Amino acid sequence: MQFTKDLAEELNLILKFPDKSLMQGIKIHGDAEPEIIAAAQRLFDKGVISQADGGYLTDLGHDLAGHAQVIFSALTHT
Repeated sequence: MQFTKDLAEELNLILKFPDKSLMQGIKIHGDAEPEIIAAAQRLFDKGVISQADGGYLTDLGHDLAGHAQVIFSALTHT
């Protein structure tokens, strides 16, 4: 089992959401990289974010963001 390019893009996008407040989100603009736009759409389709162009993390999204932050921190800790 390994992370595909699509999954890595989704994880990177999840990590861009603010983690200090549940009332903060992000907006993916139409001129963003196509990979980011596609990752946002996939996350929306999976119920991870509230809008196809970003919005807020859902409850599932908050759970995933916490796990993604732990993984990122563990793998980048030196």
